[in-house]
Amino acid sequence: MIRRDKRAFDEMRKITISPNFVSNIPGSVLFEQGRTRILCSSTIEYKVPHFIKEEKKGWINAEYAMMPGSTGKRRVPRERQRTNGRNIEIQRFISRALRNTFKLKLIEGIMIHIDCDVVQADGGTRCASLNGGMIVLKKALEHLVFENKIKNLPEIEYIGAISIGVKGDEILTDLTYEEDSKVDADINIISSEKGHIIEISAFAEENPISRELFDKAINIGIEKNLEIIKKLKEY
Repeated sequence: MIRRDKRAFDEMRKITISPNFVSNIPGSVLFEQGRTRILCSSTIEYKVPHFIKEEKKGWINAEYAMMPGSTGKRRVPRERQRTNGRNIEIQRFISRALRNTFKLKLIEGIMIHIDCDVVQADGGTRCASLNGGMIVLKKALEHLVFENKIKNLPEIEYIGAISIGVKGDEILTDLTYEEDSKVDADINIISSEKGHIIEISAFAEENPISRELFDKAINIGIEKNLEIIKKLKEY
């Protein structure tokens, strides 16, 4: 399989990060991974969901939405005006992962909202959203320190996310939309700077893949996430 953009099988798309893309909020970034572009922002609320009030900790909540012209084909209705399985699943994917990055008890009574709006979609939007979300989460925590809402910046274990595809005996890193629609298996991997696995979501479309290929794909994903995390930490 020859990749249309001429990348090597293990080569990621170019990542471009534009911080402070929106003013007057604790954190914002335009995160670009190839032709996929996500506007990520963080805002803060000084109350937590009712179901954790007795646990004396804070919370992280993510929202994900495709903007109307993001696919470049037909107009996508605004997802925040309706509920569907896909955007709810991705919101949970991002929220769960980011809640692993530091001890939530250190922001007791505080909820950080992470909004991820897909401006342009070309594959890997959930992974790019999480990567951009990691940056703006850190900015929100820095803002809480600046405003004396928390004493110190929590110790953060950065995480990154990447999509890995399997086609026959080939493993492809960082899938575009076209590639995603053609691979035998699509694997999304979230892992930390210490190499810890946070989440793996995987499925085979029609052709099952071997355990050997699956393990190899996971190892490649963890390695590529370390590259992503190194870039995220610059911001």
